[in-house]
Amino acid sequence: MRKPTFKKVFFKILFILALLLFLAFICIPLYWAIVNSTKKMSEIFSKNVTFWPKEFTWENYVDAWQTSHFNIYFKNSAIIAVAGVFGIVLVSIMTGYALDRYKFKGKNFYMLLLLCTQFIPGAMLLSPMYLLFSRMKMLNNLWALVLVNITFRFPYDAVMMRSFIHGIDYTIEEAAQIDGCSRVGTMFHILFPLLKPGIATVAAYAFISCWNEFLYAFMFISESGKVTLPVGLKMLVGEFTVRYGTLAAGALIAVAPSLLLFSYVQKHLVGGIAAGAVKG
Repeated sequence: MRKPTFKKVFFKILFILALLLFLAFICIPLYWAIVNSTKKMSEIFSKNVTFWPKEFTWENYVDAWQTSHFNIYFKNSAIIAVAGVFGIVLVSIMTGYALDRYKFKGKNFYMLLLLCTQFIPGAMLLSPMYLLFSRMKMLNNLWALVLVNITFRFPYDAVMMRSFIHGIDYTIEEAAQIDGCSRVGTMFHILFPLLKPGIATVAAYAFISCWNEFLYAFMFISESGKVTLPVGLKMLVGEFTVRYGTLAAGALIAVAPSLLLFSYVQKHLVGGIAAGAVKG
């Protein structure tokens, strides 16, 4: 058995150190948020920095959830995210199915056009989108944010869903149609069950995008009862003061659904990402 060379050992150690550095880069802010969320305000603003609370308190979570109205912000973000994910997944499947199963002129150009839309910065379209929704009387309306999320997210997801569908043998659908199943029935009874990894992948990333959307939520929503979580976190940063304890607690409340979602669907994500990478 050949012994590993010094060069291989060196690069392996270097790779491990890089991973540890990356892990620390992610975990240290999360750890600091957890610590500050359980500290009293007097300890947070103390000159002596403590890396663990001297006295645990849940006041910051109560303040964030009730006094700062994060219970309302959470509900608004949940409505936008769930509706947005449903719309994105549905439109992506329909578009991806048409791009893969149908033959028509300009299909490749249309796919290229969909991908090119991802190069357009969202901020550049802020003014025309604001004027559009203003004339449609949809400002201060959560469904305006749902439409924005679907519009900006579905082009990339549709192309990715097309790759998932391309990996499914069309003869399975043909066999079902020969047995009397309609094309729509084939999609619901044959295609959808086989697309579970792909749907989980698209839905997970669509949820993160909808849940974390800030720019359009900040510009389109001015009523306090319709504010979303990212905008609610920004409101905790005042001109002269910052409520660090409440801000840390609110940030953890905001990040919790994303962590729970990825923990639940991670078994589908690996297979889904691999299937989406199939060359079509």
